[in-house]
Amino acid sequence: MDQYAFRVENLHRTYYMKGETVHALRGVSFDVRNGEYIAIMGPSGSGKSTLLNVLGCLDRPTQGKYLLAGQDVAQINDYQLSRIRGQRIGFVFQSYNLLQQLNVVENIKVPLQYQGLIGRDANAKCRELAELVGLGSRLYHRPTELSGGQQQRVAIARSLVNDPYFVLADEATGNLDSKTTEEVLDLFESLNQNGKTIVMITHEDEVAERAKRVIRLRDGMIESDELNR
Repeated sequence: MDQYAFRVENLHRTYYMKGETVHALRGVSFDVRNGEYIAIMGPSGSGKSTLLNVLGCLDRPTQGKYLLAGQDVAQINDYQLSRIRGQRIGFVFQSYNLLQQLNVVENIKVPLQYQGLIGRDANAKCRELAELVGLGSRLYHRPTELSGGQQQRVAIARSLVNDPYFVLADEATGNLDSKTTEEVLDLFESLNQNGKTIVMITHEDEVAERAKRVIRLRDGMIESDELNR
């Protein structure tokens, strides 16, 4: 496997809206090595949501390269892109996106089902992930029986079930109180210490401070790229 989780080179994303040209990304270049923990920040209109969509294989760049584990995303078809998105990127969203009729283990298992990867050991793997994120005593509870922090822990476990190249977290603590935010960030930090690559999209300084590296965007370009510690 490539030493980089991903690399972006001279990335541009241009939209054409109502006769106007919008340059959402303008020549963004950076790389993330396996095992890094980075935060991507920026004000509204900075391009961070567009970058999120490109990194998550939800959108393609207009120009430039996005190399995911050494593979140029622009050179693959939509079916392959969907497979990569489902198997190689772990998503964690602000709103958890859990299925209300499913319990903890079943929610964690959803990505495996979508990819047709259910095997004999699927339930055991999902139980192990639930225990990893501190939900060993909540395996068969549904989302309505869980706190917000517990629901986000389910979402984090779900993001890990396919052993992704990296976890892409979009404002993952945005719906949590300060105490629960710290607990979830502790979990991300623990996952990173155990080798998982974490990319956190956030507008909160206190969240970005927990990452090892912070990339700040402004007007579709990188304003700064600095190590935290």
